[in-house]
Parts: sequence; structure tokens; C-alpha cells
Amino acid sequence: MADSIFAKLKNGLAKTASSFNEKIDNLIYYSELDDDFFEELEETLILADLGVETSTAISEELRRRIKDRGIIDKEKVQNTLYEILYEIVDVPDSLLHIPVIIVVVGVNGVGKTTTIAKIAKKYKDLGIKTMIAAGDTFRAAATEQLETWANRIDVPIVKGREGADPGSVIYDAIQASKSRGIEVLIIDTAGRLHNKVNLMKELDKIGRIIEREGTDFSKHNLLVVDATTGQNALTQAKIFNDAIHLDGIAMTKMDGTSKGGIAFAILNDLKIPIEYIGVGEKEEDLINFKAHDFVDVITGKA
Repeated sequence: MADSIFAKLKNGLAKTASSFNEKIDNLIYYSELDDDFFEELEETLILADLGVETSTAISEELRRRIKDRGIIDKEKVQNTLYEILYEIVDVPDSLLHIPVIIVVVGVNGVGKTTTIAKIAKKYKDLGIKTMIAAGDTFRAAATEQLETWANRIDVPIVKGREGADPGSVIYDAIQASKSRGIEVLIIDTAGRLHNKVNLMKELDKIGRIIEREGTDFSKHNLLVVDATTGQNALTQAKIFNDAIHLDGIAMTKMDGTSKGGIAFAILNDLKIPIEYIGVGEKEEDLINFKAHDFVDVITGKA
């Protein structure tokens, strides 16, 4: 099972790994270790979507370690770079305590609804009693899609009419979870980001309802971002983390992009753990994020 999951990871990240490895290998093995090298390294990392702040930090730290250790061998330069990348992704996981209410946030179009269903199936397959709440009442299509998924994976869903107060749906879902002994309640939320003030008000309201009614549950805030959007994913993570404290991130569509380097920027800039990555459309293609496996694949070590 572990081998098949790693194979999915490797296949899913093939575009990112190919792009990253080719650029880094060419730079290290065909350049002198001078100022131009470190400037070009920084530029290469930025183009790989690691972001300016993270790319600058990596370049400066590599320069420092090469100087301190007296490194001149190109293979050791490369290994030192990988060493730094391993350290960047080494962000502690947020412990999730069951029973739990998982509040899933993210802008429209990132694959939030599908991700919710896939996470619900993961818990169900573990024998954990799971329920979904269709809290995005502003888009009828979101509720319909979530209901279709819920029926497919045989997980109960609580929904309201189109345009209903999301708070009422969440209230009903918490009451239903209590009465049915649900261990994991996964709540969908509206994906509108055009007005940050309204977003914060809405999420604050959801938080108050959960705090008041869900006293028997822990709370876990999970952001879904689309990896193909590159730096926009980092921007979204910052905005949502300002609105609510994020406990984790799920990155979708990693198989369709060469911009997987954005994961380094998110982990380095925000220190928010990435919990899942999506490497395909199937239910089993949402896999648990393993930081060191990710670096192994990206750098071609595996």
C-alpha cells in the first residue's frame, strides 16, 4: 500500500520534479560558486515558484554553509541545498483530536467540494463515523455536487435550501452529529474572497456557532488551494490565515502543474503544515502529504 501511494506521489509530481531538477542540475554543475551563482540560484528558485522570500533565504543559507564548511565539491553543494530544503518542509503537524469538526475553506474553483468528499471517504474507510455539512448555501451547484459525492461514498450530509443562512446548516449539522455519534463532521464554506471583511464576518459567525454548540468537538481549520495557481495559492493562504487560524492545507491539482514548488513557500513563509495533496481525479488520488518524500521526489532522489 505504501509503495502504491509513493508511486502516485512520484507520478503526480513528475512535471514539478522534471522542471526543478533540470534547472538546478544545470546551474550547480555548470557554474562557478561566485556571486553570479547565488543570484542565478535565487532567480531559478523564484521561477520554480518557491517565492521571493523563500528563494532568497535558501540562497543566502546555502552561501553561508558552503563558506563555513569550505565546500567546493559540486555534489556536496547539491546535497547541502537539499539539506536546506528538508529543513524548510519540516513543519510540525497540527494534531487532530477526534471527535472533530473540520471547517474547510478556500476560493471557488480550487476543488474544495471534491476534496471534502475525498477526506470524508478516508475517514469512513477507517471505520470512523463521518458526516458532511453543505455550508456553502450561496451556490446551489456546490450543494448538489457535495450531495452527489455523499451518496457515492455513502456518507450522511446535512444541507439547507439555496440562499439559506449557512449558520443554520452548521447548527443543524452539529446537532445531528451529537445525536448520531458522529466522530468527524466536515463543513463546507462559501468560497467568496472578493470582500475580506465579509469573509471574516462569515467565518467568525461559523466559529461562534461551533464554539457554542460543538463543545464536545475539537476544531480544525483546513484550507484548500489549487497548486496550478502558484503564488496565488500563497496569497490565499495568507488571507485565510489572517481571517481564521489555519491548522492545515490541502493542495489540489499537483499532477497538472510544474508549480509544485509553491509548497516550499507556504511551509517556509507561514509554517502551516500541508496535510494532503491531490495528484489525480479519483477518490484515492488525494494522498497524505509526507514532507521528506515530497523533497525526495522533487529533487529526484527517489
